[in-house]
Amino acid sequence: MKASIAIAQKEFKDGLRNRWLVAITVIFAVFASGLSWFGSASVGTIGFSSVANTIVSLSSLNVFLLPLIALLLSYNAIVGEDEDGTLLLLLTYPLTRGELLLGKLMGHTAILAISTIAGFGSAGLIIAFFADAVDVSELLSAFGLFIASAILLGMIFISLSYLVSSWVSEKSKAAGLALIIWFFFVLIYDMGLLGILVATEGQVQAEVFPYLLLFNPTDIFRLVNLVGFDSNGTGLLSIASEQSFTLTELFVSMTIWIIVPFTLAYYRLTKRPI
Repeated sequence: MKASIAIAQKEFKDGLRNRWLVAITVIFAVFASGLSWFGSASVGTIGFSSVANTIVSLSSLNVFLLPLIALLLSYNAIVGEDEDGTLLLLLTYPLTRGELLLGKLMGHTAILAISTIAGFGSAGLIIAFFADAVDVSELLSAFGLFIASAILLGMIFISLSYLVSSWVSEKSKAAGLALIIWFFFVLIYDMGLLGILVATEGQVQAEVFPYLLLFNPTDIFRLVNLVGFDSNGTGLLSIASEQSFTLTELFVSMTIWIIVPFTLAYYRLTKRPI
């Protein structure tokens, strides 16, 4: 475990040196604050509307932004070390490949977690201090759930990027596959489900279709934040309301999404020629 912590510290320091921590925090803070106050501009009002509307809006934004940042942060975690010749050097130390991968996950997660807490937390503080008639306990609970689920979503895409990075031989290929993963889960998957609904004229078995959303981590993330407000959502998420997922079930699903690609990445790393 000490070896993994040492790797995590290295990754965190690299993130500080490359300004990842500052950049991600600023991006999250700007987008969260702007969306909180100007999210209702389309209907002719400016200012904080409600906790529920703010969290749902932030969730919709975050499924585009956070997975992309997580993938860009970690897509070269293995292949980059290999191309630079440092992977072989690291493995000459008393360090297993599993400890190496776990340490990288801890380091990248720390960068993403601190940025998420600071960025979105600052937006929550602004709302708490400057918005009128805000239930502070509801605000803290909602933002706490949102931030926790956002960190898990980031960890999922970090694990997916490790799987890609441990499989390919060039950083350019890893970057391309990372973008394909982002397009698939953020855009293509839900479009495919909508296509199924249209093609079958909505005759898909109601008991089965909501579970298809669990095969997309971004949909699970949005469901977590809808369940927190007992909301039915819109579009595909409104179909999932027919199947009452609990927060525990959704968080377990997100945890599985972290473990499975991480395990596959570890297996591939053990077979990777150095």
